[in-house]
Amino acid sequence: MTRVAISGTGLYTPPDTITNAELILAYNEFVRRHNAAHAAEIAAGTMPSLLKSSDEFIVKASGIKKRHVVAKTGMLDPEIMAPRLAERPNEEVSLTAEIAIAAARDALAAAHRTPADIDGVIVSASVTQRYYPQIAIEVQNQLGIQGFGFDMLAGCSSASFGIQVAHDMIAQGHARAILVLNPEVCTSHLNLRDRETHFIFGDAATACVLELSAGADGGNSWEIVSTRLESQYSNNIRNNFGPLNRFDPSTVGTPDKLITQKGRKVFKEVVPMVANFMQKHLEDLGIKPSELKRVWLHQANINMNDLIARKVLGRVPEAHEAPNVLDEYGNTSSAGSIIAFHKYSADLAPGDLGHLCSFGAGYTAGSVILKKRG
Repeated sequence: MTRVAISGTGLYTPPDTITNAELILAYNEFVRRHNAAHAAEIAAGTMPSLLKSSDEFIVKASGIKKRHVVAKTGMLDPEIMAPRLAERPNEEVSLTAEIAIAAARDALAAAHRTPADIDGVIVSASVTQRYYPQIAIEVQNQLGIQGFGFDMLAGCSSASFGIQVAHDMIAQGHARAILVLNPEVCTSHLNLRDRETHFIFGDAATACVLELSAGADGGNSWEIVSTRLESQYSNNIRNNFGPLNRFDPSTVGTPDKLITQKGRKVFKEVVPMVANFMQKHLEDLGIKPSELKRVWLHQANINMNDLIARKVLGRVPEAHEAPNVLDEYGNTSSAGSIIAFHKYSADLAPGDLGHLCSFGAGYTAGSVILKKRG
């Protein structure tokens, strides 16, 4: 069997951050103004009073303490409650491509590769800045890569879906090496006026270089033992924004054009789905959970991650066995599991096994079992 490796990873972290305290101050002021403006309806019982948020509520619900963002301006203004950035002209590099390129350069350096060594670019994310020309082709052009590029959308599992596609293309001889990029501007579809979701997302971009394992010489190279994908249809996490919105002007800008989710249902359904998915993948390969040195999970919610890791390992994991980056990055959708892998994999020894798994809207789940190269 032709073996493929992740020979280098990269990460772009936006310089601006928003702490829970900053977010709560803006949100609670929005709530105060809303409730004051609608005092009569609230008193009459025709409109519910909005509840305030708190640091205790956010940390208990998610484990998030702050998040990095690409457009802080506007997000903390109670009158706006949305990111604000000037739109760039077509002649300039787009925001999504810019952060993807930064992560790509980081990954190329880690893999000891140059753009001349890469034959393909896959930009795989939960949201896209535009449909065409595809972001991957823009990145390909900016980096000077000869070959191909295309975009994929697979929700929070976009990174693992992209890794499997790249793995299969390389294994079949269609490319020497492929860049899989996950530029996630998650704050673009964050509803800052919704108490249940206003704190969830941050922004980041991640990158992986995939190539034949035999030639991978990056300082932190991991051979891909096996990949597996799964999807089950669910409306519990949804975003109805799209070009067909203009068909019905009466619904343009309604809350469902940003992320909506039924958090309790998601927790109840996704935890067993993902735990069983990971366990079955390991079982089919004859790998015992006790052989895993680390699991890198999608960074959605600390309670979900803790329970999934416990179910997979059959015990309460040590902090280093299931690292999370939620406290600093928040939920960065498909980038989350790669951030955890990027930050917490270099310390492991050659031959060590790790399990990377992402999961999210769709529902989608992607499993990548990895072995550290010597």
